[in-house]
This record gives sequence, C-alpha cells and structure tokens, in this order.
Amino acid sequence: MQAHDLMTTDVVTASPETPVRDIARLLLEHRISAVPVVDASGIVVGMVSEGDLIGRSEDERTARRDWWLALLAEGGQLNPDFLASLRNDSRTVRDVMTAPVIRVTAATEMAEIAAVLSQYHIKRVPVVSDGKLVGIVSRADLLRGITRNEAGRAAPEHGARSHGLITEAVASLDHRFFGNRSDAAAAQTTPPEPAGASGLDVADFRSLVSGFERHRAAAAVEARHAAEARRSEQVKQLIDEHVRDRDWNALLHQAREAAERGDREFMLLRFPSDLCTDGGRAINSALPQWPQSLRGEAAEIYVRWENELKPHGFHLVARVLDFPRGMPGDIGLFLGWGE
Repeated sequence: MQAHDLMTTDVVTASPETPVRDIARLLLEHRISAVPVVDASGIVVGMVSEGDLIGRSEDERTARRDWWLALLAEGGQLNPDFLASLRNDSRTVRDVMTAPVIRVTAATEMAEIAAVLSQYHIKRVPVVSDGKLVGIVSRADLLRGITRNEAGRAAPEHGARSHGLITEAVASLDHRFFGNRSDAAAAQTTPPEPAGASGLDVADFRSLVSGFERHRAAAAVEARHAAEARRSEQVKQLIDEHVRDRDWNALLHQAREAAERGDREFMLLRFPSDLCTDGGRAINSALPQWPQSLRGEAAEIYVRWENELKPHGFHLVARVLDFPRGMPGDIGLFLGWGE
C-alpha cells in the first residue's frame, strides 16, 4: 500500500496569513488537532496544531490547558476566557506554525510512512505532488491501512539509499553530449589540400565562423537543458527519499572526523535551490524564516538538527554556494561547532 491508498484527500488547510484567533475555531469545527499551512500556489509551508496555540513552554501550557479542555468539553462553544486570550492576539499562522514540514509523496510505501511518523514523532504527514498538497496521512489512516492489508503480508523493506537514478542520468547525458567525440573525429574525412590564394573567398570564411557559432550556441542550449534535467531529477530524489538513522549517524561521524582535522563546520547536504519553495531567495537574503522554505531531505536534516543537536550547542546555517546566470544555484547546509 502507498500513500495514495491511505491518504485523506479532503484536507482542511490554513494560509500563512490566517489570524491565530481563527485557528482554534477551525480545529474545533472539524474535530481535528492540526492543519497544513499552504501558500497561494498550494505548496505546504508549515503545520499548525493545538500545541502551537497552547504554547510549547511548561508555563504556557499550564496557563492554557484548562481553557483548551473546557473548549473541547463544551461541544463547540468556545470558552470565553480562551476567546479573550486570542481576541487581542495579532499574530498570524506564519508566526506560530511549525516549519519546515516533513512530507511524503503519493507513491511512498506504507512502511516508509510508518517509519517517518515514528522517526520524527509526528502524528500526520502531508502528501505532496510537485510540491503541492494532495492529501494527508494520519496515524489513524495508517492503522486503517494496516488492518486492510493482507494478514501476514510483510511490508516492503527498503535497502540502503542509492543515488543510482542521478548517476545514470548524468552518465547518459554525458555520453550523449561528450561520449562520441572520438567517433565523430574518426568519421571526419581528410581535409582537402588548401587551394591557392585565387580560390579563397572571405565570404566562405565568414560562413564557417557563423556555422561554428551556431553549433556552439546550440551545444550551450543542450548543455543547459541537460543540467536542468539533472537538477530536476536530483530535486525529485531529494523530495522522495528520507533521512534514515544510519544516514544521519554517518553524517555525524563525518562531522566528527572534520572536527578532528581542525574544521569548525561540516556540510551536511548540498542541494539545488529548486528544492526550496522560494528558489533559495530567503537563504540568499539571510531572512530569519529561511527554514520554512526547505523541503524533502533538507527539511528533514533541519528537523534532526533542531531536535537532536541544537540543544547541545550546535549551529546550522544555509549558504548559497554558486550563482549560475546570477540566480541562486546550489545551497549547502552546514553544521557548525565553532565559537
């Protein structure tokens, strides 16, 4: 079973500009505990839950827990104290939502979804296609899927992560554009003996130059298309794959080796700016909300850092590594431990 067999497609959502005071009523009316936050183009940019409304600190949770329980117990009547606490709250969903968001695709297997929910301690995961929300799988959806599955049928196991698709695509494209040079050279006929000066025509030479420039321009266009195809394939793989414990531990081991060499940071991941919902603009401008733009593997690494490493003093920064044609190209996520 895959995500498209399990997911709920009639998904209640909120926009980043939705006032916080409206979210409590939305959750209560639909009897749900969280909603995905989507932008105007349908891309998931966050999740907002009752936990985000109540607060994460112990003091906040203690202060609002009674209001929230009363809200639920009253069968749809919002507690006046709770409403009063939100009435003057000028914040929007963007201010309180959890981001970045762990996502799966419609083709993600049920076992993989179960692993993601368990690994990241989340109760639901959005399902996306081309970055846009198409459904959501909750723990309840997953349990229903398990009960429908054939008794005793083992869920498919996934082996070690592989970058075979990208490798094959790059090799194929390189062969297409560069691999046949020797054949082409061998097929050329022996150039004719140069004619005397009387047989030369400047128009012929200019035509040869024009022909070369046309071929060079066409080759540049093909090379650009090939690079775009490679980037698109890489983005697709980075969205589809998830950071396993073994992969994370391997990265941390490499980071430790970097520290032993005297380095003060280690690049955990290099990825195309296309993986970001805004094409890397927030990272390039050093905006504080840059983590909200992360998707796929980059988002999962950020969540891993936030949950496991940030409390121990480690830093995580994102940098644009190159600027092809003046636009953000590849981006690096760097784990830092320097002063």
